Amino acid sequence: MAIEMSLPRFEMRPLSEEEGGGYLIEFPEYPGCIADGETPEEAMKEGVDALKSYLDTLQELGRPIPASGEVYGGQWRQRVPKSLHAALARRAEREGVSLNMLVTTLLAEGIGRRMGGFN
Repeated sequence: MAIEMSLPRFEMRPLSEEEGGGYLIEFPEYPGCIADGETPEEAMKEGVDALKSYLDTLQELGRPIPASGEVYGGQWRQRVPKSLHAALARRAEREGVSLNMLVTTLLAEGIGRRMGGFN
């Protein structure tokens, strides 16, 4: 069973071949908190691990955890056709991730494609 974590705002982009390829995820509200992976899914997983470590380190050092400057709560309700819901749930099960993590990753990948300009 996957553990859910509410993620702060993040940005994901493809890395060029000169940068080593794969994908980079970063959390702008947490300077220096970045991770990468060969796929968007791997970058997301590594990003969650990096964020947990970042916040743990702040706590261990007695430093304040920056408050989120976003007004967005990171959550909305979206109605989708039953067939799409079922297909997404099956894919999440096959990949061993939660439905929320899968959909978040797919959305991030789609935004990365649009903003990164790659085909």
